[in-house]
Amino acid sequence: MHKQSLMPKRQRKNSKAAHAGMNRRQALSGLAGLGVGVALAGCKSTDAGSGSDVNPIARENQRPGTSDWMLTNTRVDPATRFRCPWIEGYCSHTSVRAGEALSLFVSTNPASEFTLDIYRMGYYGGRGGRLVRRYEPIAGRTQPDPPVGDKRVRDCQWDPAVTFTVPGDWLSGVYLGKLTALRDGTQSYVIFIVRDDREADYLFQCSDNTWQAYNRWPDHFALYDDGKTEWYWGGDVQVCFNRPYGTYCQILDAPLSQGSGEWFLWEFPLAFWMESEGRDVTYVSNSDTHRDRTGLRRARGILSVGHDEYYTIEMFRNLKHAIAAGVHVAFLSGNTSCGKILYSPDRTGISNRVFERVGVFGPPGGMRDFVAMKSLPHERPYANELVGAHSTGPVTGGADWTCVAPDHWLFAGTGMKRGDGIPGLVGWEWHGDPAPIPGLEIVASGPTQSAPGELNGGKFTATIYPGPKGNFVFNATTCWWADGLSAPLGYVRPTVYTSPQGPDPRVQQITRNLLDHMIQPA
Repeated sequence: MHKQSLMPKRQRKNSKAAHAGMNRRQALSGLAGLGVGVALAGCKSTDAGSGSDVNPIARENQRPGTSDWMLTNTRVDPATRFRCPWIEGYCSHTSVRAGEALSLFVSTNPASEFTLDIYRMGYYGGRGGRLVRRYEPIAGRTQPDPPVGDKRVRDCQWDPAVTFTVPGDWLSGVYLGKLTALRDGTQSYVIFIVRDDREADYLFQCSDNTWQAYNRWPDHFALYDDGKTEWYWGGDVQVCFNRPYGTYCQILDAPLSQGSGEWFLWEFPLAFWMESEGRDVTYVSNSDTHRDRTGLRRARGILSVGHDEYYTIEMFRNLKHAIAAGVHVAFLSGNTSCGKILYSPDRTGISNRVFERVGVFGPPGGMRDFVAMKSLPHERPYANELVGAHSTGPVTGGADWTCVAPDHWLFAGTGMKRGDGIPGLVGWEWHGDPAPIPGLEIVASGPTQSAPGELNGGKFTATIYPGPKGNFVFNATTCWWADGLSAPLGYVRPTVYTSPQGPDPRVQQITRNLLDHMIQPA
C-alpha cells in the first residue's frame, strides 16, 4: 500500500544432525568433504548431490557458490522510468515443480543475441547463489508491447526464447535468470520459484502478489495507477504476471535488481540467513498458498515475508485452515493481507495470471482510508483475525521495535528488558489494532514516527497468539524484519521515516527462538 512519492530515496522433520546434538553450523561444516559434480558443456546443469544424513538445504549450501549472479551493467529507460528495453523478460509460471516445463520470454531492443545464466539463491558460503544452468547464445528479437486491455491490463503474449523441463535435482528455492545482451552487455533478471511437495520444517512464502501489484512496467501500469493518479487505491485496475518486472518504484533506487520484483529488498536477507543456518526450508509463491491448501500442512511452520500486502480470500482461508490443523505461522512481514484481490485468467485462458483489487481485509476507516479505498468493500474476515494485528492508520511510519514482554520465551537469550528497542526495525508499513483473540499477547509495541522524533499518531503492536494444537501465530509487525538478520550481496538497506540498522543479534535470536519452537515436539 503506498504512500509516498515516486521520487526514489537514495539514502515433520528435524535434521539427524540436530538430533545428534549438532548445531546447524556444525552440520554445514561436517559436509565439507561431500563431492559435487559440475558439468558445463553446451546447455549445462549441475549434478545432484550425494545422499547425506542432513537436510537438503544444508547439503545444497555445501555446493560451490558464486557472486556472478549479480548484475554489473544495467540501465533504465528514462522515458519510462522503470523498464530496461535493451533486454527484459518474464516467466510462464511464478512457481514450478521439478519435471514441469518453464518458458522464458525475452525481448531485446535493438535485437541482440543474449546469454541466460540461471542461479539458485541461497547462502553458499556467503556468495548468495549457485549457477545451475547456462544457455549461450540465444537469438533475441524485439517483441511487441502489449495493448492496453480492459481495466488497463498489460498482458504480453511473447514468443518463448527458451523452454526447458525443470531438472529433478533443482532444490526448491528462488531462482534468478541473468539475461545479458551480447550486443552491448546490458543485463536484467527474470525470477521464478521452484517448489516441491516434500515435508519440511519451514515453508517460506514469497510475496510475489505484492511484487506484481507495484510493478509499473512498461511505465505507469501498476495496480496503483488508474490513468489519472499514480497512487490510486480502488478497483477496476488489473495487473498481469505476463510482463517483465520494472525497476523497484518505492523507498530506494536499486537498478541492479532490475527484473527481480521485490525479492532483494524484502525476502533475500531472510532466505540467506536461514540457509546459512542450515534450516530445512522449502519455498512457495502466493499463488501456491491460494491453490494448495493441503500443501501448507507439509511444514511445521509457515513464514510470510516482507511486504505481503495482497491476498485472495482463498489464501486467507487456507492459512486459517493450516493454523487450525496445528501449523505454526510467523508473519515476518508488514501491511500483511491488507488488500483483497481476485485472480482471473490471462487472455489465453491460463489461470491465476491476472488479478485486481476487490476489497479490504479491514474495517471501514480502519486505515484512515484513502479516497479511492472507500469505494471498496470493507468486510470480514479482517486481517487481524489471521495475523493478530493489521494495517491501521496512518499505515506508514517507522519506530524502534520495543520490547514489552521480556519474560516471554520469544526473548530468551536476547538480554532484552522492558522498554529496550531495536533501532528503526519497524518500518515502511506496520500493524496495529490487535484482534480480541483468546490468549493473544502483545510482545512489542510503541508509537510510530513520520521522521525521527516526529510522531504520526500511529501505534505498532507485535503479537503472538496460540493455535488450537500447541502451535502459535507470531506477527512481527514490520516489512523490515529481515533487515535485522543479514545483509547479503545485492541487498540495499531501505530508509524512509526511520532507518533499520542492519543485522542485530537480538533479531537473530528472536527469530531462532521462533523457528526452534516451530520444530519442537508438540
